[in-house]
Amino acid sequence: MVQQADSIHTGLEIDAESQQQSVQQKHSSQLTPKQVLSWLPKNATPAQQDSMIRAHVKPCEITHWSKMPDTLHLPGHKAGKSFRDVSLPQYYRESFFSKDSLFHPELRGGRLGVAGDPVPYTVAGDNFITSLLLLCFVLACIAFSKSKHFVFRQAKAFFRVQREGTTVITETSSEVRFQFFFVLQTCLLVALGYFFYSKASISDTFTIEQNWVICIYAGYVMSYCLIKALLYTIAGLVFFDKKKNEQWLKAYLFLLSCEGVLLFPVVMLLSYFDLSLQVAVIYTIIVLVLVKILSFYKSYLIFFKRNGLFLQIILYFCALEVVPLSALWGGLVLISHYLKINF
Repeated sequence: MVQQADSIHTGLEIDAESQQQSVQQKHSSQLTPKQVLSWLPKNATPAQQDSMIRAHVKPCEITHWSKMPDTLHLPGHKAGKSFRDVSLPQYYRESFFSKDSLFHPELRGGRLGVAGDPVPYTVAGDNFITSLLLLCFVLACIAFSKSKHFVFRQAKAFFRVQREGTTVITETSSEVRFQFFFVLQTCLLVALGYFFYSKASISDTFTIEQNWVICIYAGYVMSYCLIKALLYTIAGLVFFDKKKNEQWLKAYLFLLSCEGVLLFPVVMLLSYFDLSLQVAVIYTIIVLVLVKILSFYKSYLIFFKRNGLFLQIILYFCALEVVPLSALWGGLVLISHYLKINF
């Protein structure tokens, strides 16, 4: 049986070769699959058909393209032109849907693969905030090394009562710049601390980028400090003399600078070491209470110690310390609720 099958297969190949030679004599071009399959009997198996196609049809480069005119247009009309032709009028180059609001050819129509979950935003992964904190740390070290004598002098003078007629040591321009830098650093650190709190308690998604949210918080805290300094100046000029007002403003800037220095470690721990928010809130409250106690003590030394008035210091402290702090907290909460995404 095997010999009979081989003889049949050999006979088919011989017949195919003879037919191929006759066809190639008539047609010098490449054979088509139809011509090759016509040589086989009707009962040829698919394997035999495939072997015949592989043996006689060889792929080659097309050298004779059709030169017939394009007929893919309406009968009786001339062939269209390409939309890339710049000589065409505008209405030819525009599509019917060009002015449709839903037509966006520049957008990709599909997505490759399955969309994954987006990576949640973290301050540790934010290059802008990381660079800003690193810059603050480096500049704070430089500022402290350049003005450490000024800082120690202010710390000593903070707990002393300046007598009348005492010569006041004026600050240099570089020392004033360094102190204003510490104040700006305090505003940024307060904004970052409240940003962590708002993400945990109010909302972790906002209508704008997180960087802009932090910038808005920092701008609001900076406005709070400026308005508070303006209120101190107005109250000092109305009820006290210019010298006492100047002493208090220097003490106020010193307290703001110290507040930023004390808040810097907790912000770094929240950003990069996943410190518990509860511990951070307790630490921040302790720092704020300590700063308010020191401001209460300094305002008493400057304004009310010689007068022996106790009720006025309470009113002064409540009007210029407690009320602005409550306004700061309420404004930050209002901004957070305005910027959050409501689902």
